[in-house]
Amino acid sequence: MTRQFLVCAAALTLWTSTASAQVSDDVVRIGVLTDLSSWGRDNSGPGSVEAAKMALEEFGPTVLGKPIEIISADHQMKSDVGIQIARNWFDAGKVDAVVDIPNSAIAIAVHNLAKDRNKIALLSGPGASTLTDELCSPNTVHFTYDTYALAKVTASAVVAGGGKSWFFITADYAFGNQLEQDATRFIKASGGTVLGGVRHPTNTADFSSFALQAQNSKAEVVAFANAGQDTDNSIKQSGEFGLVKGGQKLVGLLMFDTDVHAIGLDAAQGTYLTTASYWNMDDKTRAWSKKFFDRTKVMPTMIQTGVYGSVLHYLQAIKAAGTDDPAKVMAKMRELPIEDTFVHGGKLREDGRVIRDMYLARVKKPSESKEPWDYLDIVKTVKGDDAFRPVSESKCPLLKK
Repeated sequence: MTRQFLVCAAALTLWTSTASAQVSDDVVRIGVLTDLSSWGRDNSGPGSVEAAKMALEEFGPTVLGKPIEIISADHQMKSDVGIQIARNWFDAGKVDAVVDIPNSAIAIAVHNLAKDRNKIALLSGPGASTLTDELCSPNTVHFTYDTYALAKVTASAVVAGGGKSWFFITADYAFGNQLEQDATRFIKASGGTVLGGVRHPTNTADFSSFALQAQNSKAEVVAFANAGQDTDNSIKQSGEFGLVKGGQKLVGLLMFDTDVHAIGLDAAQGTYLTTASYWNMDDKTRAWSKKFFDRTKVMPTMIQTGVYGSVLHYLQAIKAAGTDDPAKVMAKMRELPIEDTFVHGGKLREDGRVIRDMYLARVKKPSESKEPWDYLDIVKTVKGDDAFRPVSESKCPLLKK
């Protein structure tokens, strides 16, 4: 009788566990919405797709006994294209979570759609800090960086180091304008001044007139509030016009390893930037990054390592929740600490902001680089609570409960 009771109890436990493990449509489908063909391709693009696949390989091919699928699409840096893809994915493609989304304007639109459709947005590519401020959503995870952290870490450090007067070269869209606005706040708070600035359309090839305006401003610091090929072209051409030789400091408010690679150390040397990750931090980051390099022929940017981390944390949360129900998964993502190759002791706040360490870096001189892709010196580690917007400053109603 005792043996029969134990067998029945075990069977009931197994049945209960299986019954409570619920996956919609019997598959967890993740859509990487990224830039595969435009000016942000190198910093996200195919590398973001590979990073998501590496997260899946690390986690395993199934969760709660159901398969995991990763699909991808190119939003071409066009808002109408991006929102249409996301709408089709959510309404007809049975996509549970959308990942990456470089370009803040597209990300804001998809972030709103994910809330309306009760899906999850795992954002690594966009930077607009409004996503977790007045626009915050219970369905969004802003995983990697934002304009607030980039501006605070970089501007505060550069002003403290003597760069008091600034001039901006800014991309004229949501991300660039937000980045300049955030940086201006911290420049002034640190005792610096902004002498002026100029805005340019995205995907600009000729920055000569902008570089000349920056040079003529006599500002001690020229800051680039742009991204992708715009950053590459603007910093490279500013170097060619002799801004650095003339004594001006260059600051890339959003700059990646791939940008330094494209610009070259001769033109980029001495530029300050803030990053959420770097491939050459320790043995684990080097091993992961070299595996990534074998697949992509470039070292990973923080956007790509953020795609990896956000997908891995999402899958771990589904496993812990016993379901892919968005509300329960988001609750688990907030409950579980974030631990992966590049993030240690991270946490997801109620407003959707992932609190993680950020790093102030300086681009090396050519003579300081010891191997390919050895581009950055990590000057300072800034704890997440000090880098990102504090709760006391937030306009997010989710933090007011």
